[in-house]
Amino acid sequence: MKFTLAWLKDHLETTATLAEIETGLTAIGLEVEGIEDPSKHLGGFVVGHVLEADKHPDADKLKLCKVDTGATVIQVVCGAPNARVGLKVILAQPGTYIPHNGEILKKGKVRGVESQGMMCSWRELKLGEDHDGIAELAADAEVGAKLLDIMSFDPMIEISVTPNRVDCLGVRGIARDLAAFGLGSLKPLKVEPVPGTFKSPIGVRLDFSAEDLPACPLFAGRHIRGVKNGESPQWLKDRLTAIGLRPISTLVDITNFFTYDLCRPLHVFDVAKVKGDIRARLAKTGESLVALNGKTYALDESMTVIADEAGPEALAGIMGAEHSGCTEATTEVFLEAAYFDPIRTAATGRRLEILSDARFRFERGVDPAFVVPAMELATRMILDLCGGEASEAVIAGTEPDWQKSIVLRPERVAELGGVEVPVVRMEAILNDLGCAVAEHADGLLVNPPSWRGDITAEHDLVEEVIRINGYDNIPSVPLPRLPMPKPILTPSQRRSGWVRRQLASRGLVETVTWSFLPEAQAKLFGGGQADMHLANPISSDLDVMRPSVLPNLITAAGRNADRGMRDLGLFEIGPQFDGPEPGQQRQMAAGIRAGKARGRHWAEPVRAVDAFDAKSDLVAAIAAAGGNPDSFQVVAEAPAWYHPGRSGSLKLGNKPVAFFGEIHPGILNSLDVKGPVVGFELFLEALPPAKAKATKARTLLKASPFQPLERDFAFILDSSVAADAVVRAAKGADKVLVSEVAVFDLYEGDRMAAGKKSLAITVTLQPTEKTLTDEEIEAVAARIVQAVAKATGGELRG
Repeated sequence: MKFTLAWLKDHLETTATLAEIETGLTAIGLEVEGIEDPSKHLGGFVVGHVLEADKHPDADKLKLCKVDTGATVIQVVCGAPNARVGLKVILAQPGTYIPHNGEILKKGKVRGVESQGMMCSWRELKLGEDHDGIAELAADAEVGAKLLDIMSFDPMIEISVTPNRVDCLGVRGIARDLAAFGLGSLKPLKVEPVPGTFKSPIGVRLDFSAEDLPACPLFAGRHIRGVKNGESPQWLKDRLTAIGLRPISTLVDITNFFTYDLCRPLHVFDVAKVKGDIRARLAKTGESLVALNGKTYALDESMTVIADEAGPEALAGIMGAEHSGCTEATTEVFLEAAYFDPIRTAATGRRLEILSDARFRFERGVDPAFVVPAMELATRMILDLCGGEASEAVIAGTEPDWQKSIVLRPERVAELGGVEVPVVRMEAILNDLGCAVAEHADGLLVNPPSWRGDITAEHDLVEEVIRINGYDNIPSVPLPRLPMPKPILTPSQRRSGWVRRQLASRGLVETVTWSFLPEAQAKLFGGGQADMHLANPISSDLDVMRPSVLPNLITAAGRNADRGMRDLGLFEIGPQFDGPEPGQQRQMAAGIRAGKARGRHWAEPVRAVDAFDAKSDLVAAIAAAGGNPDSFQVVAEAPAWYHPGRSGSLKLGNKPVAFFGEIHPGILNSLDVKGPVVGFELFLEALPPAKAKATKARTLLKASPFQPLERDFAFILDSSVAADAVVRAAKGADKVLVSEVAVFDLYEGDRMAAGKKSLAITVTLQPTEKTLTDEEIEAVAARIVQAVAKATGGELRG
């Protein structure tokens, strides 16, 4: 909402400065977004007097002027057609800031002749758009006087208005709030009915069913003849120009003025273009309207229009039609003032994509009791500025029921707002805002005014009291120091967050996909049963609850590959569904890697992702969830969607906790995704319960002062023996000395017997009490060989 300081003072009797008004507006919730003060950059301009205006020696369209500055005479080259001897001008000398281009004026040469200043147009001062010639001052203007001393400038203020404060979309509403705040007094608004001298030849009526009557419950109008519609007086043009509106003609400018001055949109029809009576009704399907913006809009039965016998002449509360608009040839007008339903107005505006000043106000709910008074005020202004005579008013309908009574309990102000306000002060604030206040057994009985449709309950009155009393007057009270709150999430719930952070730190990108997928994909992963179909799917191809998170991740990787991102990792933490009953939903942490694990590099070969990349991600996720990866048994078993020779599972006893491995090529082919792709699935709820707190304090790190040593062992095993069994057996041979076991070689070539393989491990021994002797080392080695042989049936290779 924009307005000028002088415009505000038309409604507010005040001695407050611009700075005080700015502070007051923000203090009462009408936040100031900006202030444009034209005088801010005009301090360097003075009144000049043109003494000579000769032709430039090298340019026909330029003049060489001698200009008196009051202190000296300077030479100015000017191209304005109105530059002439005797003219009083606005003069800028070198060093002056020019508002239009933001530059500092310097001396220069124009066609070889030095110019020592500039005679300015209104546009160069940002005081208008006139640039056809230099600005002409009054003949009696004192030469050398500062421009600020001979002209008054009106600062423009822009505020932010919340959607509920439609009354502050008019300057008078803003003035009322400032007066209530204590920055002056609100000037009375005199509404004197204009006596009609003849009966209006145009009648008005409401053509609605009883059900649709709220679309326009009240319509008032008046015929005015003998008007002269020309250019508006300067004060009116200045008001509109200052807030960014373009003056058009007196009649149109008057309606725009009332929109901003009193928050009352109006409309005027050229009577010569209206056929028959004017009525408010719903549009008919197939009707259209060419609006004042030149666009044609198709109408339907949900929209309210103002029509004559020929058809729609305006979109009610939004915009008039081009056909019946007023021009300079207009001599008779019909003035319209009405109340339109906010919801229907908003819906029509959104559907047609029209945002006008009228719609902006009507859809928020303008004053329903100000229809006829606004018509009287506008009639008086039209007669004053355009002449003519007015008919008797024609009115259809009645104003909607807006009256309400609300009880305000004074103690609620302190309870809700945290500030003590005397009851007398509450009553004064509400009275100043236009409310009728009376005593009540519980406090105050308040009747809000018609222009405050946003006040509907006691808490709204509390807000008004606190707002006008001043938000700065609310005391700062420290919050009570309560005991530390107990954690809301259980350790099991926090576990998902731990896993999420760990997987993200490993370079996997988190995704959130649908919990359903096409039936064909579900069947590839063991799902797609009839009882898992959705009764009302959001899409025909998303019709089954997902039996696994992997298919959504794999297809996402395929879409990325189609766009050039072939090497990537994705993960998701979410549910998979084994059945439709409660308890058949499991929380999963699943991830995939696709493409290359290591790109092209001079120091190392290219490597595609493999099952061990997926296993590494899985083990990291288990550790992040608070589990011990070493406590799980690795088994070469996995569901059918994994490659049978390149996958496995982690078990606790006989219970699977996770699967990992390379995705089966047939599955990738069915999903139209190029491999390789590896993945893992972790059943978070199958992990041992996370402890709410540690059962004992964490022990301090005890670094051994003794050097660790390594011993290598190679065993001949059956091909079916898992390497994990060998590693576990070696670790269990001596839990004190054996700190780490790792596989470093596997051989299954033609030098081994059929069904046999050679597996080599390295065992790290870490003494803690003394350096080991050769005998002690050999004893540990023997126990390792014995443990592996017992667990796997293998024997030490010679």
